[in-house]
This record gives sequence, structure tokens and C-alpha cells, in this order.
Amino acid sequence: MKLKKTTATLLLALFLLPLAVRAELLNNPANYVQFQPGVEIGLLGVLSHTIQLSKTGTMFDYVKEGNQNLLFPYRRLTADLSLGRRHNITFLYQPLDVRTEVLLERDVTVDSLTFPARTALDLRYGFDFYRVSYCFDLLPDPEKELALGLSLQMRDATISFAAKDGTMFRVTQNVGPVPILKARVRWPLGGQSWLGAEIDGFYASDQFLNGANFKFEGSILDASVRYGLRFSDNLTGFINWRYLGGSAKGQGYDTTGPSDGYTDNRLGTYSLSLGFYLR
Repeated sequence: MKLKKTTATLLLALFLLPLAVRAELLNNPANYVQFQPGVEIGLLGVLSHTIQLSKTGTMFDYVKEGNQNLLFPYRRLTADLSLGRRHNITFLYQPLDVRTEVLLERDVTVDSLTFPARTALDLRYGFDFYRVSYCFDLLPDPEKELALGLSLQMRDATISFAAKDGTMFRVTQNVGPVPILKARVRWPLGGQSWLGAEIDGFYASDQFLNGANFKFEGSILDASVRYGLRFSDNLTGFINWRYLGGSAKGQGYDTTGPSDGYTDNRLGTYSLSLGFYLR
């Protein structure tokens, strides 16, 4: 509820602030540092999603068995700092909290606990993340952008299976950093319109880390294309299509409690959103 109120407040501010102040009060063109907040609001769909928790656990299909074949609210908040125009630092908050209800059609084992068929469950897949990125624009033209850089992402994951009668419950939670490669393109189409694309991606396994003493592989892909239109000097709108997905498979260090530390988690989503930038 607090997140919804925060998002609504920010969206309202993006509409009202340009009416209350002149553009040069927010970003004086003479300043070395320029600030640009942004917001996206839309719908998210799950293309594919499977998970297995513990080596003896069930490979559970969230789409076919967990009712993730629906559309869910989508939100994304960003803040850009441009330093001398060609250096850009982006701060991102991306909530991802998918909750569904299901009546199991088969026995499902999660971290050594078996939920029998016909059990009514509340399912939660929470994978919020925070990301900071740095990019350098290779093009000197201020109306065009071809930027390359790096991102560091911090995940805040909560995955739970809970029987509705309260008799059975399993949850796994973790926080961790992920390094990512980044590229961004923006190209004018004429008039006040433009076309943009952005991609953050990374793949790694123990084969790339000398001395790794556990088997794992992981990946992330966050790719989008957007069409934008500048409404005024300080307000730009855009329509965005995004693919967001990733995978994590391996044996973790923490084997306490009911879990043996093994996870196989693979997710692919798409979103369609309406967004705004304030200059």
C-alpha cells in the first residue's frame, strides 16, 4: 500500500511540477550536473517461470500450476544524473511482487515439505531490485545517444509457499549484488519524437571464477524499446516495451534448516508501460 501511494505521488508530481516551476529552475542549462527523474506505470505478464527449491524438491511451473498466467501491476522509478552531458549515472528501483492463489493438482515438495494435492496455497514471488548504473555517451551530438557502461544491482528476494489454513509454510529470502553490462541508445525521428533502446545483461558461472568451490550459473536480461515524445522543454512522455528475465541455478552456502541450499529459478516476463521524464 505504501509503495502504491509513493508511486501515485511521484506520478502526480511529474504532471504538476512543470506547471509550478520553469524548466531552468530544475535544470539550468549552464549547470554541469543535470537531474532527470522518471516513472513507468503499466502491466506485466509472465512468459515463463519455473522454480525448484532443494534437490529433492518439485520443479514447479508458476505459469501452468501457479496462476501466473495473468497480468500484474508494473512500476519502475528512475533518477538520472548527467555530468557534463556525456557522463550519466542512473538510480533505479524496480519492484516485482507477484502474488497468486492456487489449488494444487499434484503433490509439490518445497525444501523437504510436501504440500499434498488439493491444498489451497498463497504464492508469493517477490524479487524487488535496486540498480545503479554508469554510462558514457560515445556521441557528441546532444540530440543522439550511444552509451556504454556498467551496472550494479542489489536484489531483495522473498519466495513463499503458504497453505491457506496456516498448517504449512515455506519461505526463502536472500539479498545479494549482481554486476551487469549496460548499453543505451536514443535517436531522434524528427520533430519532437524519438526512438530509444536500453539493455542490461549478464551471464556467469563457476567456470569464469577461479577457485570457486560450488557449482552455479546465473543470468539477467533487462531489455527495452521505447517511443518518446517531448511535450515541452521539461516534460517528455514515452511508451515502453520491456523484457525482464533471468536465471539462477546452483548450490548455496547456507544449508541450515529445512533447505539443502539448492535452487533452480528461471523467469521471463514482459511489460508494456507509459512513462514520463521530468527535466
